[in-house]
Amino acid sequence: MERQIIEIREAGEIYRLRNLVNYILNLVINSSRYFCTESQYSFVMKNIIMKVCIKILFFLVIITGSQFSSFAQKASKDSTGYPGDNFSLQGALEMFQKSKSPEEFEKIINTKDKNVNNLDLNKDGKTDYVKVIDKTEKKVHAFILQVPVSEKESQDIAVIELEKTGDTSAIIQIVGDKDIYGKEAIIEPVSGKKEVVSTSKWDYNVGGPSDEFLEDASTTVIVNVWYWPCVTFIYGPIYTPWISPWVWGYYPSWWTAWRPVSWYTWYPNCAVYNHSYVAVNTYRVSSAHYLYTPYRTGSATVSRQAAVAVGPNGAAVGTKTTVTGPAGRSATRVSGAAIGPNGAVRGTSIRRGRF
Repeated sequence: MERQIIEIREAGEIYRLRNLVNYILNLVINSSRYFCTESQYSFVMKNIIMKVCIKILFFLVIITGSQFSSFAQKASKDSTGYPGDNFSLQGALEMFQKSKSPEEFEKIINTKDKNVNNLDLNKDGKTDYVKVIDKTEKKVHAFILQVPVSEKESQDIAVIELEKTGDTSAIIQIVGDKDIYGKEAIIEPVSGKKEVVSTSKWDYNVGGPSDEFLEDASTTVIVNVWYWPCVTFIYGPIYTPWISPWVWGYYPSWWTAWRPVSWYTWYPNCAVYNHSYVAVNTYRVSSAHYLYTPYRTGSATVSRQAAVAVGPNGAAVGTKTTVTGPAGRSATRVSGAAIGPNGAVRGTSIRRGRF
């Protein structure tokens, strides 16, 4: 949002400056008519037009250069150096919302012009195919987004966690894998039909919350995704869990790998999805997250390639994540990575509460 405001302000400044140049030019031209002969006027006009054109061209070069420099600094700041820079979690949720089934969702996220996937985990100069695998238990689904890195290795990119919470209500989050994003990145929608969730009582009330209810610090507004076509289909009577049939070296005929683009080209294409989603530090679909954990798949190749962020004293740069259970009790997870004395990567430390 801040970036959009800055861009609007810059556009306004350019518009006002352009009007000022036009005003001065018209003033000079009209004044010349009264003080010059026809031949002198023609000579003056040629010189004025030439000088003004040179100045305008110079002005445009400066403006274009400053805008490019500003964008390059912004893109460089947002780039983490992890493989996850090249897969949009927000874009994946957007495509899940627009899909009619998990099978269609898999096809869409592997479509070039959707700008969701720009991954090349095995560094072969071609984009990777992202397959979707549904792990389900009762009303909970964990849709694993996975890349076959080689004939023997696969790597999870993220997991979409979905849970039916009522007759016409469901909640969703997507969690990026720590080897891909440096730490588990949790993204959820922030626009659409909302319902109120009290973290202390774990109850769901469909509809918009009252102002009085929102004043409670323990209250969080989340999005009810029940009416997303894909969600409705998943909880329908004919759905069977989708398990992508594709493996390393064998992919659908409609798909052709393309050459990944640079970060500076990729970022503005996928950033369009960010406005409807937000990063959080709380697992709202805790049942789906625990369902997924035993199935998590990682690649040694990707782990070696992943960057490791280390603080000034060698401490891991991590994050605290809270999981809230049905009884209102919570568990805190501190995740991060640091380099050990022999160059090995130290893993994640976990402190759990009792549900």
